[in-house]
Amino acid sequence: MSDHPRFTVNRSVCLLVPEQPFLDWVKAVDPEPVPTLTLEAIRDDASVFLLPEVADTPENALRWVEKRWRTFFEFMLGEWFDDSLWPQQISLEMFRQWFTPRFHSMVWDMAPDSPIELEDWDDEDDQVSTLLH
Repeated sequence: MSDHPRFTVNRSVCLLVPEQPFLDWVKAVDPEPVPTLTLEAIRDDASVFLLPEVADTPENALRWVEKRWRTFFEFMLGEWFDDSLWPQQISLEMFRQWFTPRFHSMVWDMAPDSPIELEDWDDEDDQVSTLLH
């Protein structure tokens, strides 16, 4: 089989790129702050989300993400600290200031012979994997 991309996945991708206010918050609430932590460093391995087929254009994807802004915001905060350190009030406006969504409509499967698995991280003691193909 060729290494040339050949198979697409029926999803689009959203990368939430952290912005300066997010870094400022991380530094302000971190009980053991890392003085050398930079915006580039927290962007280096940013979370990527697969979106459904309805998010097929940047406009549709943005609408889909912003409709669910709270879920995304809380996920991103939880990647760093437990909810006791989160801001007391969050809003769509704050989400827009703290993160820039980057969308990509084509997701190429470079390992079509290897099954894709879903791993449920909801309950760490009882993780369930599901083969997608």
